[in-house]
Amino acid sequence: MSRMVECVKLNKMAEGLERPPYPGALGQRVFDNISKEAWQLWLQQQTILINENRLSLAEPKSRVFLEEQMVKFLFEGGGTQVNFTP
Repeated sequence: MSRMVECVKLNKMAEGLERPPYPGALGQRVFDNISKEAWQLWLQQQTILINENRLSLAEPKSRVFLEEQMVKFLFEGGGTQVNFTP
């Protein structure tokens, strides 16, 4: 049987992730509170942000920006298109 979580993004019980998708405390928070479905929505949004803003994941500022956007998208009701300012 799959693991179920009360997904804070979708406001419903849904299938949870198999393991934390991100390192550290934030990864554990995502694992505990975000469903597979919501995580897939984030991955789609992340791809849009990377492409539209031409981000390089080798750049620390880009990674910080994406982490901030992930928190906003998954936990704070964000999800609108945001432009990166280096």
